[in-house]
Amino acid sequence: MERYRNTGGDSGVSAYEIGADYIKVKFSGTSRTYTYSYRKAGSSHVETMKGLARSSSGLNSYINRYVKNLYD
Repeated sequence: MERYRNTGGDSGVSAYEIGADYIKVKFSGTSRTYTYSYRKAGSSHVETMKGLARSSSGLNSYINRYVKNLYD
């Protein structure tokens, strides 16, 4: 997994892994990894999350707002 740089300084995301049709997200304070896939969260959300992860900005907020419980 790649470390999430957290440019805003207040994210709950600590790391992520990007695949062809998914993104795995690890949150601070837990060892659990959450997988958001095209199948459950939808391709549009997953692709947006990939972009946010790469830019290290806004991923935690996006997850909480749009896909919080849509993990596999």
